[in-house]
Amino acid sequence: MICLWMSRTSSHRSEKDTNRQPVSALDAEKGPSLHPVSSKWSTAAAKKRRVAFIEYEILESGTNGFCHETILGEGRSSSVYQAQLEDDSFVAVKRFTAGDANAGRQCQNEMKLLSRVRHPNIISLRGFCAHEEAKLLVYELMPNGSLSSQLHGPARGRTLSWHTRMKIALDTARGLEYLHERCRPRVIHRDLQSSNILLDYKFNAKLKGFGLAVTANEAQNADSIELPGTPGYVAPEYLQDGKLTEKSDVYAYGVILLELLFGRKAVEELSPGLSQSIVFWAIPQLTDRSKLPNIVDPVIKDTMDLKHLYQVAAVAVLCVQQEPSYRPLITDVLYSLAPLVPSELGGSGRVG
Repeated sequence: MICLWMSRTSSHRSEKDTNRQPVSALDAEKGPSLHPVSSKWSTAAAKKRRVAFIEYEILESGTNGFCHETILGEGRSSSVYQAQLEDDSFVAVKRFTAGDANAGRQCQNEMKLLSRVRHPNIISLRGFCAHEEAKLLVYELMPNGSLSSQLHGPARGRTLSWHTRMKIALDTARGLEYLHERCRPRVIHRDLQSSNILLDYKFNAKLKGFGLAVTANEAQNADSIELPGTPGYVAPEYLQDGKLTEKSDVYAYGVILLELLFGRKAVEELSPGLSQSIVFWAIPQLTDRSKLPNIVDPVIKDTMDLKHLYQVAAVAVLCVQQEPSYRPLITDVLYSLAPLVPSELGGSGRVG
């Protein structure tokens, strides 16, 4: 069985670390209000949150009338377009489905959260727009798309070396650690998946998709929280009992680690009506350490130090444990992975 070395373990620190000073998402005197977004989406509300109001005509022109050729991605309640603004800069525009109450709630939730957080590994909100029944959010553009498209799209992971994958894993852990440990109130992403990890031109990773995010306080009232609909990433205790904690995000993070290691989707269709989770496929494979080098993504096979491979696989196994208390804190994951990433890519570049 693969064993795990971690520089800091969950057993050595409480989930409520009283020695750590709280760090607010923004300075309390400078930060934006967390009151619900006005239904009028006024310019005054935007100024209050330090989020720019962008005229609809600018976004309409920048997307060539929201034509199909400018679409970057589509979801259940929104579509994302690439737009060129008047200063020739490029942005991503998420247009929420007009008249969809669920889409409206997600739009409001994203704006409320992203207007108060600042972190290198969380997507930046550039502005918002409201036009008749349409609501739009404007983000920085990430030219390398999502981790999902890089792993499972036409390139099939060929652009992602071992070190690049570990950098993405580390960046993602840093973004989650900020949400879980440094935001006040603490934030649970609740929809972490490879399609919600975006990559810039240097493959720096940033979290997106905060429409379902909740604070830790809100998560205690689980009965009023709608379950997200992304198969393969939802923690079992959340799916079965509605129990939602930061460890639910850690489970989803473990699934992403498995995707990075094996190049497989979180859920793969075996035949019509029959699918398999990467977790249930991987765990039996990882009980024999000698098999691991032969089942990794062929793109990265034989390109890494085997000790590092065993370390990452062991972290992933812990993250996807069925029992939440057995999963590590994301801070512990961060300390475990940082030594595996070269210092020039943002890691510590040394194994303790």
